[in-house]
Amino acid sequence: MAAIEVNELTVELGQSAVVADVTFSVAAGEVVGLLGPNGAGKTTTIETIEGYRRPTSGSVRVAGLDPFTDRSALADQWGVMPQAGGLPMGLTVGEALELFAALHGSSIDQQSVLATCGLTELASRRWRRLSGGEQQRLSLALALCGGAEVLLLDEPTAALDAEGRARVLDLIRSRAAEGAAVLVTTHRFDDVEQTADRVVVLHQGRVEHAGTVHDLTSGQAHIRFRTSAGLDVAALSAALGGPVVETAPGRYQVDVEPTPAAATELTTWLAEQGLVASSIDSGTRSLEEIMLELGPDAS
Repeated sequence: MAAIEVNELTVELGQSAVVADVTFSVAAGEVVGLLGPNGAGKTTTIETIEGYRRPTSGSVRVAGLDPFTDRSALADQWGVMPQAGGLPMGLTVGEALELFAALHGSSIDQQSVLATCGLTELASRRWRRLSGGEQQRLSLALALCGGAEVLLLDEPTAALDAEGRARVLDLIRSRAAEGAAVLVTTHRFDDVEQTADRVVVLHQGRVEHAGTVHDLTSGQAHIRFRTSAGLDVAALSAALGGPVVETAPGRYQVDVEPTPAAATELTTWLAEQGLVASSIDSGTRSLEEIMLELGPDAS
């Protein structure tokens, strides 16, 4: 049994299905990235997994329990990091940690959590005096006060500097290595590429893609180059045997396998037009490019 199981989940708000027939799972020791354009249904899915919403149909199980009806039984098994805080502004960092440890019934070493999240020096500072990045690290620390079986992290690296972001990504990897099931939502696709074992992409409330990062990006090879704007892309497409798109003025993408022969054909065609490419690179599409192709969902 997976630590998190979402099976044919549908959630309706009003007359609309915000999430429809969504199915995926997260196993112990695995990091799964939940991605999608704004309005794709990520927040509704996460809120249902956290037990804040009841499914219209389908089911959600966390550690084998229904998070809507069995939240108290999950208190010592999971940690939840929401996208925004909401703590009383007068609480200190140390007081907040003590409160959440008590709520979870946790005997976690609070000093270790403070050190892990880079908050040791801030233990006596009140919430209202923390920077955005410091508040984000405290939210992560509070999630760690829960159990070690499941971590639900919503935008865990938002507002963090490079050092704080690296610390959080290391923490995610180490928690998974220790056996936790980690579900992460984020707009930082490079974070997902560095940490996730699998990715689930939502679009208009449904699963659009699911698999490893390699699964999603393999087979999407291309050549990119820069030269003068306004090329005859139809003629170049015919010459190279693949579609050419001017992605921005003077920037082009050719959806063909980036072989030496293709690169030679490209430079030859440009030379015949009296042009030279200022740069040529090749590779596969990134997660960010795939997301941009989906476009924004309706909110």
